[in-house]
Parts: sequence; C-alpha cells; structure tokens
Amino acid sequence: MAGASSPASLRASRSRRLGKETNRSDLFKKPAVPFAFALILADAILVALIIAYVPYTKIDWDAYMSQVSGFLGGERDYGNLKGDTGPLVYPAGFLYVYSAVQNLTGGEVYPAQILFGVLYIVNLGIVLFIYVKTDVVPWWALSLLCLSKRIHSIFVLRLFNDCFAMTLLHASMALFLYRKWHLGMLVFSGAVSVKMNVLLYAPTLLLLLLKAMNIIGVVSALAGAALVQILVGLPFLITYPVSYIANAFDLGRVFIHFWSVNFKFVPERVFVSKEFAVCLLIAHLFLLVAFANYKWCKHEGGIIGFMRSRRFFLTLPSSLSFSDVSASRIITKEHVVTAMFVGNFIGIVFARSLHYQFYSWYFYSLPYLLWRTPFPTWLRLIMFLGIELCWNVYPSTPSSSGLLLCLHLIILNMCLLRNNLSLQVQNLPQHIC
Repeated sequence: MAGASSPASLRASRSRRLGKETNRSDLFKKPAVPFAFALILADAILVALIIAYVPYTKIDWDAYMSQVSGFLGGERDYGNLKGDTGPLVYPAGFLYVYSAVQNLTGGEVYPAQILFGVLYIVNLGIVLFIYVKTDVVPWWALSLLCLSKRIHSIFVLRLFNDCFAMTLLHASMALFLYRKWHLGMLVFSGAVSVKMNVLLYAPTLLLLLLKAMNIIGVVSALAGAALVQILVGLPFLITYPVSYIANAFDLGRVFIHFWSVNFKFVPERVFVSKEFAVCLLIAHLFLLVAFANYKWCKHEGGIIGFMRSRRFFLTLPSSLSFSDVSASRIITKEHVVTAMFVGNFIGIVFARSLHYQFYSWYFYSLPYLLWRTPFPTWLRLIMFLGIELCWNVYPSTPSSSGLLLCLHLIILNMCLLRNNLSLQVQNLPQHIC
C-alpha cells in the first residue's frame, strides 16, 4: 500500500526513539547535570543580590553611550565616534549591540545591570553545557565557574563589551561541538565584530576546520565569517572605509602601563617598546607552532605530516561538498574544546597588557585547563585561587603580576607536557562514510 511503513522502518524508528530517550535518561543520571542547574539558580540569586546591594562602578558605560548616540545620530566617520575615554576602537558589531542595549534600557545603568545579569546567566549556562558535554572536569569542580568576584564585577558592575563578545564566543564553541562549523563561524565572526580579542581563538579554529572539513567546506565557512564582517561594517565601509579599518582594527595600540595586570614588573620604557611587543609575538607564534606540531597534529606526524595527509593546498576534493563533516573523519568534542581553550590561553600568556576586564577572556577555561594538567586536585585548586587573587589586587603590583605570569607559564608548560592533550581523530563508522 502506498505510504504504508514497512516493519523494518517502524523498528528503525522505534530504535531511534528509544536511543534518544536512553540518551536523555543517561544525561540526567550524571550528577553534573542537576548540579549545573543548581549552580545556575544559585548564581542567578547571587547576581540579583550584587545588583541590588553592591554599588555600580562607572568606567566605560558613559563612553559607550556617547559613541552609540553619535552612531544613531548619523555619524559614519569612525574617527568622530568618541566618548569620555577616547575614540571608538571596536568593530561595528559593538555599535549594534550597544544600540540595542540603549534602546532596551534608555541608557540607564540599573536596567542595563539587570540585562547584563541575564547575559551573565546565559553565558554561564552555555559554558556549563560545554563542560558537561566534554566531561573533563569533575561535577563538583563546576562550582569554580561561579566563584570569581572579578567576573561578577565585569558583568554586572562594569557592563563591559567583553561580556557580549565572550558569550557569543562560547555559543560558537557549543555549535562546534556538534560540528555545526558554518553556523558556528557566523557566530564566531559576530563575536569578533564586538571585540577583536576573540581572534586569539582563530589559529586553532582554522586547524580544526582543516581537520573537520574538506577544502571547499573550509573556504565556504571562512567566506561566511568574512561576509559577516563586511555586512556589519558596511555603513562605514561605503562612507569612510579608511577611518573604519584604521580605528576598528588597530592592532598596534599600546596600553597604559599602570593598568597592566600581567607585566607590571616590567619597566615602563621596556613595556611600551616595539622590541618587547615583537618578542612576545614571537613567543606566541612559537608556542602555537609547538602545540600544533607536537600535540594537535601529533597523530598525523606533525604539521608537515598533516599537510601531506590532507593535501589541502595541492588538491581539491572530487565533489564540491559544503558539508560540515569531512567524508571520513570527525574530531571529538573534548579535543575541540581543548584546542580552542589552549590556543586562546597561549595568546593570553603572551599578551603585552591584560586589563582587569580581560580576565573574562579566559577565566571560563581555567578549570578545564587545570584538569588537563597532571597536578593533584589540591594543587589545581590552589593555582585557581592564586590566579583569582592576582586579578583582585588593585592596582596590580610587580609581585602580583609576576605571580600571575608564573602561574600562567606553569599551566601552559604542563599542558604541553601532558601526553594525552593531543588532538585525536575518530574514524566514522563505515556505513556513514
């Protein structure tokens, strides 16, 4: 009979339905899942109490609102979009986000704090989802993600744009876990359009794309990300393109030595020198290459072996496929997160200046990275608390910044030495290939 289902198809349908129900049941049997929900609820209460009883600290909010007002008033020359802290130095996505914030809050601080409180909880939920899916950190250690005084302050007492950028970044990582590479790249590019620090994830993300997809898939994913940047910046690119690119993507900015949290022990004349910046850049690139060669491409025989195995620069695939999954290989969730967190952390360690709000760039990766080291649990906790302590010393001192750099270097060194940090690749079942 036309349209009737065969017994085999019915059995397959029941099997798939039973498998989904079993997966849900197994998921909620994990103590990490109910504990994560409990953390979200508890932290939501804490955030509400902070907003209600802890005084707001004025730093960049007025400048953000002035820059947004200029944009909404029709100004398209980026050099003329200024606030009391100086000219606008973020890509245009920042303007769209804070225009929406201004529209929702009327530019008032208290409703904006409530909005950022919601953003904090959304971001926490995404991060907890990533941690639960990778299952690297024990369930009880998820509580570390809620214990930072500085991070709560950055979100609900300072209202920095870093909060939106990192929430979008974490959302893109959640998509990458499920091999939604094209959609994830669009969200990733959106994060870059709010603040460029997200580009610290770009080198390892590119490597993951090359491992996960054929060359056509990689090019199309990168093209989608580039298109987002063009569309976001279009009002400025068609009017004052040089001003927009020079101000929104200024990679040569020199930060004030006083605000540096990580290199306060370096004399100011050295800190602002080009030689110091070049040395840090070389160290950054060297560590990226080292991790790529000895960890992330270990199973392919290093970077050269990986290039030969994929031959992505010599040949095109036989079919023009835009699939998010390569024809024969798939990267595990754990190693997607490991590569991206470590790649970003390398950039953090060798950044010339970390301001207090920059802690949000990598705080949510710290428990994960610590549990990728061979340290005993008690030492991991001490190192976590040590880093948090350094970020809560105000103003930073040569001692606090020296301690912070030492802790960073120890974690990075242990991640490099750990044998099972390398990216492993699973073969898909033959019937899927």
